Amino acid sequence: MISFRNFALRRGTRLLLSQVDVTLHAGWRVGVVGRNGAGKSSLFAALSGELEADAGDLDLPSRLAIAQVAQETPALPDPALDFVLGGDTKIAALLREEAEAAARGDYEAVAVAHQHLAELPGGYDAQARAGRLLHGLGFSPDTHGKAVAEFSGGWRVRLNLARALMMPSELLLLDEPTNHLDLDAVLWLEQWLLKYEGTLFLISHDREFLDGVCTHILHLHDGRAKLYVGNYTAFERQRAEQLRQQQIAHEKEQTERAHLQKFIDRFKAKASKARQAQSRMKRLEKLAGTEAVRAERALTISFAAPQKLPATLIRLNDAQCGYVADDGQVNAVLRNVCFGLESGDRIGLLGPNGAGKSTLVKTLVGDLPLLAGERNAHPDMRIGYFAQHTVESLHEGMSPVWHLKQIAPEMGEQVFRDFLGRWNFAGNRAFESIDGFSGGERARLALALIAWRQPNVLLLDEPTNHLDLDMREALAEALSDFDGAIVLVSHDRHLIGLVCDTFWRVAGGKVEEFDGDLDAYAAWLRSRPGTDAAAEEKARPAVKTAPAKPVPQRETPEQRQAKNRLRRVEEQMAKKQAELEEITAKLADPELYENGGGGVNDLVETQRLLQHDCAELESRWLELYERAEGASA
Repeated sequence: MISFRNFALRRGTRLLLSQVDVTLHAGWRVGVVGRNGAGKSSLFAALSGELEADAGDLDLPSRLAIAQVAQETPALPDPALDFVLGGDTKIAALLREEAEAAARGDYEAVAVAHQHLAELPGGYDAQARAGRLLHGLGFSPDTHGKAVAEFSGGWRVRLNLARALMMPSELLLLDEPTNHLDLDAVLWLEQWLLKYEGTLFLISHDREFLDGVCTHILHLHDGRAKLYVGNYTAFERQRAEQLRQQQIAHEKEQTERAHLQKFIDRFKAKASKARQAQSRMKRLEKLAGTEAVRAERALTISFAAPQKLPATLIRLNDAQCGYVADDGQVNAVLRNVCFGLESGDRIGLLGPNGAGKSTLVKTLVGDLPLLAGERNAHPDMRIGYFAQHTVESLHEGMSPVWHLKQIAPEMGEQVFRDFLGRWNFAGNRAFESIDGFSGGERARLALALIAWRQPNVLLLDEPTNHLDLDMREALAEALSDFDGAIVLVSHDRHLIGLVCDTFWRVAGGKVEEFDGDLDAYAAWLRSRPGTDAAAEEKARPAVKTAPAKPVPQRETPEQRQAKNRLRRVEEQMAKKQAELEEITAKLADPELYENGGGGVNDLVETQRLLQHDCAELESRWLELYERAEGASA
């Protein structure tokens, strides 16, 4: 059991948390959520013993085995498998002893090491477990013997994660573990954590991941911490209801305050009413002082409408995609690719790690020339490309305004400021050096620079790394409203589900349209040979194979545009209808009319405006529906 009692925590002079009273039980999987700067990582530092409480107590079981992911990985010569195995220090030490004893021919020492291994849980299968961790996190078998120093930064993060999972622990602290993972590895990690028997603390901005893993949510807000039972979706529902009740209580209290004050002001000078006035003054002092709900500013971003939107934007015909190594060797990653983009397409790329998703995207961009086949791009196509290295290409020491000036030197400074303000770089933030920006702020700036160019094709390869939940929601909304074509590679299932209409699977050197949703894709992953669940899950979703030639039959541009406009209006109608139902429910609440019915007029006016919006949207929907029917005919 972990207990916070009147706990307070500072970072420097800033008070992050105070008056925290929370008790957590063994085996709980707790998602720690809150806006950036709320104190999530500092709370982890307190749990791991790196920070001490400024007030109150943090009670942890004695000799608690804690595992967490190291922030850095030195350039070690050790093989990846040995590095991961080193997470279990006892087993790693015994294996070294065994190897050293065998090398010097001391077979008695070898036997002793074997005996000690047998006494440890999982001693004999430690190497197999380390191999399964590497495989689950996307390392192919031929890389298990590769030196740690030879891996890139993102892959070293995965090695650190595997090492932490290998460590025997009763408390596991994971801070954004999905940031450098692809969708396949995220799905695998989710299943691994569901089987973890210890207590888990998880910081993540992936709401689907939080929903799939967590049994409880610890919400950090305004220096306080509140525990909710259930996953992230359950937390959102509970918090919304609490805020609603808080606002109702506040308005009711304000009405009572005004009523009491009016009586006091009127009768406090009259001797005959002095006692009643005094009684009401005491009642006024005892009112709880319920705070009004402060509406947090919703982050909104947008991609401007493309200047030109050709019906057919780009096509790959019978393409062979890959690269030529420095030694001249041709490495073909994808063969016989027939893939095209039309205005309004929203395609999610799925596939195992290393199968060629990024290769396909780079080929569409033009960064990788074709090894064979054809790439036909419309002359008016304008690509907005976000890759995993895009954030790193920002210039250190320079401001957001400086970055925009490099793109459009002829534009005035005020135009830049107005544009950046819409991307939440308001006021002086537009002139600050990016050196002090967080990873999420840098990613947001990189997306803003793409939006400035008004592309008609967005090719996004893992755009959500370092973005918080609010920014991910804003990005999903902006992409849903975008009129051009989108190709998205992401491990964020919530974003993919909201944005993408169709899925294409990249696997086995092929690019095929996938006939199924993300759940079907997860089932297909589990059914692949070599996975733990392959024997249990034999069902494989049907796949529509794209013919080599001619290009697959698709909807006409008119049909696609009509369908997409219709879908967007349906989404707007559903949103407005939900708001209208909420307002109607408030007006039907008897408590609203007690003590004068404060706020009723505003609610009635809001209801009238929503009814008008719903009627207009319905007329628009009928018009678009008739057009869509005509286009289909």
